[in-house]
Amino acid sequence: MYQAKLLSRSEFPPLAPDRPRLHVRHWGREGAAKLFLLHGWMDSSITFQFLVDTLGDDWHFIAPDWRGFGQSQANTAGYYFPDYLADLEALLNHYAANETVTLIGHSMGGMIASLYAGIRPQRIAKLISIEGFGLPDSDPNEAPKRYRRWLDELQQPPRFDDLSLNTVQQRLQRRNPLLSPDRAAFLAHALTEGDAANDCYRYQADPRHKMVNPVLYRLAEAKACWREITAPVLWVVGGGDSDHPLARSVLASLDERRACFQTIQQVTLTPCGHMVQWEQPEALAAAIEDFLAC
Repeated sequence: MYQAKLLSRSEFPPLAPDRPRLHVRHWGREGAAKLFLLHGWMDSSITFQFLVDTLGDDWHFIAPDWRGFGQSQANTAGYYFPDYLADLEALLNHYAANETVTLIGHSMGGMIASLYAGIRPQRIAKLISIEGFGLPDSDPNEAPKRYRRWLDELQQPPRFDDLSLNTVQQRLQRRNPLLSPDRAAFLAHALTEGDAANDCYRYQADPRHKMVNPVLYRLAEAKACWREITAPVLWVVGGGDSDHPLARSVLASLDERRACFQTIQQVTLTPCGHMVQWEQPEALAAAIEDFLAC
């Protein structure tokens, strides 16, 4: 199994009383320049371990588990995207109240970071979005079907099956063929919790994240936020064939989306799928270092 080079430390910072209890992972030196690492859907903060190890301890990495993921508190009902923006603002108020910050987000984390950078442009020094290009635009005619499905899922919420660690590892490698076996074994442990004696594990996430969101995604709103970003932006694209449905669904409109950003660089890493920080952490670290040095 992969052996971490930089060991993380955990805390549950006191945030606003109406926020869930969030777990935050730290790597690197206190007092060093801060990099906020924002994970994607069905991930957690620990999955940045390979990237952190490559970038080294000249930074102070701060990585939350979003609500309902990893060790953070789950919601009592469903999940709504604006809540992530409020959680991010609470975290920045706690760790960098009077500073401009650098956000590095993957997938859902990149979507959150990009929206926030347009909503609070004065707070962002630099933005790095890794495969965080937004969702396919929604058709309003989908609303009745979407609401029906949401109501049905409230009555029968989704759940996770019990799995062996070997099964989890095999699934990770099947979905991410460039992921090495030692890193897949590390992630299988990191993303699950359970009974080691009986080799019975479940993903460390609230299964209600799998429920359909009744609120339709409106690309025009995301683009309006992106146009307000004033910080330099690095877009990182996985250049290989990806079976990830999010990556496939927005490829045709990438140019249209990229045009919304005022100052943007794009780096395409090949071969690489959607999970860039898992499959190509060394190449990703080099791209980040070049961007931050400018």
